[in-house]
Amino acid sequence: MLTAPHPREQIAALRAQLAADASCRGPSLSFGIEALDSRLADHGLDRHALHEIAPASPALSDDAAATLFVAGLAARFADPGGTVLWAVTRFDLYAPGLDQSGLSPERLLYSEAREDNEVLALAEDGLRSGTLSTVVAEVTRITMTATRRLQLAAAEGKTPMLLFRRWRRRAVCPLSEPSASTTRWRIRSHASEPLGHTGIGRARWEVDLVRQRNGNPFSLILDACDDTGRLALPAPTRHRAAGADRAIARAA
Repeated sequence: MLTAPHPREQIAALRAQLAADASCRGPSLSFGIEALDSRLADHGLDRHALHEIAPASPALSDDAAATLFVAGLAARFADPGGTVLWAVTRFDLYAPGLDQSGLSPERLLYSEAREDNEVLALAEDGLRSGTLSTVVAEVTRITMTATRRLQLAAAEGKTPMLLFRRWRRRAVCPLSEPSASTTRWRIRSHASEPLGHTGIGRARWEVDLVRQRNGNPFSLILDACDDTGRLALPAPTRHRAAGADRAIARAA
């Protein structure tokens, strides 16, 4: 007859598992935003792990926001002069837009495949090579086993993996499927701040961390990536008002 483990044994096993997980983690990339970094289990993103990103809806605005979020992360993960592999089944990337998020064309290596399985194979090979700064793969469907393989390849190759989940069915969010990713992000386009004069303000996103290993989910409204790939907290209301007043005075 089998007996249940003693609570002390269960706690010891859990501590051993947490220690093993910690030993496999790589250095973290912080966002440089206290309100964001303080809510992440590692105070940043593990550089040797799989991270998953999806648009909040199939709308073009959300898809573009998620793409630029990925580009900003890839740009900051990449070492100066490092190469980013971006694997797709449909080449619809807009290079000037990626450049404005910090990912310049000379740092990008594009790879186009016929189907998702081929994209995942390219990504896994890129991760295991250990020669790339970041690997990005766009897919519409992926199995739990495949995400485990990517997570393992990222750890072995000491290379960050950004998995961009494109929408396949309008009523089903891609992040509803199980995954072995360390973090899962959902990005939605948000109204930018009025400038007080003619023009368009800095893009703004609703950034949801749907799941993170050893941490809690959360949601923040953030200003979109700048040309170095960095996000920012929106300025407090009084600072925005002062800025608008100064802009109107200059225009006058």
